[in-house]
Amino acid sequence: MASPKKVLSIAGSDSGGGAGIQADLKTISALGCYGLTAITALTAQNTQGVAAIHAPEPEFLKAQLDAV
Repeated sequence: MASPKKVLSIAGSDSGGGAGIQADLKTISALGCYGLTAITALTAQNTQGVAAIHAPEPEFLKAQLDAV
């Protein structure tokens, strides 16, 4: 049995689950692949709007990319 293809998503997080990394991982999984991620921003949001955004330092993004 072959290992699933790996797909890297570099995106923001949508705490409501409808977009960003969460949606990417759903799609990647539905296609039978294995998702790797690097988070560029965190949001506190739902279908009504965005309450807050946090952007990690660029060094943290680099560390995530180096790790995966």
